[in-house]
Amino acid sequence: SSHPEARPLNLSCSSNVSACSSSNRPEGKVLETVGVFEVPKQQGKYETGQLFLHSVFGYRGIVLFPWHARLYDRDVSPPPAEPPGAHGSKEVKGKTHTYYQVLIDTRDCPHISQRSQTEAVTFLANHDDSRALYAIPGLDYVSHEDILPYNSTDQVPIQHELFERFLQFKASKVPPFVPRDTLQAWQEKNHPWLELSDVHRETTENIRVTVIPFYMGMREAQNSNVYWWRYCIRLENMGEEVVQLRERHWRIFSLSGTLETVRGRGVVGREPVLSKEQPAFQYSSHVSLQAPSGHMWGSYRLERPNGTFFDVRIPPFSLESKKDDTPNGFLPGPFTSLA
Repeated sequence: SSHPEARPLNLSCSSNVSACSSSNRPEGKVLETVGVFEVPKQQGKYETGQLFLHSVFGYRGIVLFPWHARLYDRDVSPPPAEPPGAHGSKEVKGKTHTYYQVLIDTRDCPHISQRSQTEAVTFLANHDDSRALYAIPGLDYVSHEDILPYNSTDQVPIQHELFERFLQFKASKVPPFVPRDTLQAWQEKNHPWLELSDVHRETTENIRVTVIPFYMGMREAQNSNVYWWRYCIRLENMGEEVVQLRERHWRIFSLSGTLETVRGRGVVGREPVLSKEQPAFQYSSHVSLQAPSGHMWGSYRLERPNGTFFDVRIPPFSLESKKDDTPNGFLPGPFTSLA
């Protein structure tokens, strides 16, 4: 491909998009053409219904709607002698950046589970639900530059249980998938819990860490209010050297005045290797505070092939709550309006 941003993909000379599909034959995998690439947009945004390949994780997906986030990019080397306690004291100006809420093709989920642990969005359950969290699988947030757009003649090009509830085929439109009323109703009803507003990014020694926090809501527990957030983190190796994530070290400050330190091996039970072939790992986790706001920051310890270690900064980010606009902080389930 002549496009400067294009990543190596399985392309034939006619620029068809090929995806690996498992067949029943013992050899396992065959390549099937799934569509034709389009030129990625340098300007403007992608519309609802745009098909794409994820440029980092390789899955097939479709755009549901955009979010306009503030990107706080700290991508400068930290000063060599920063005074203690000065972490995050540098003022960072945010700039507007487009992200998208997308559906992931369920056929591709097994292939990305080793690299991305965020292929679901979690919500707080309703007060009378015994489960604290529930998840909608195959829902992701992607940055504008993650998208490699393509088109397809298939009327149901993405396999996902919500595809035909949210979108319908309309041959006269470009792209030919238009939102159903249920998509807008779902977006409006769950807007406070879906909304992506701030993105934080910092690079240390060629390892870029991107954090996106989401407010999930407040619950009452033992006569106090507990506020919940989800945060999604992507680590990307921008260099040549193979490295492995070994430890995490978090500081969590609550507006109530508490400072908590969390140390542990790896992340989400994994110690991912970041190489040139598979440079990225993405996961999400949760944090709760007994205060409506707070801050988190920290570092990851990574190991080089020669056995030496180095620390990578996690950019500081604030945990902000929103006024619950539903009675008693009741969180509507994502499908209650779709029944």
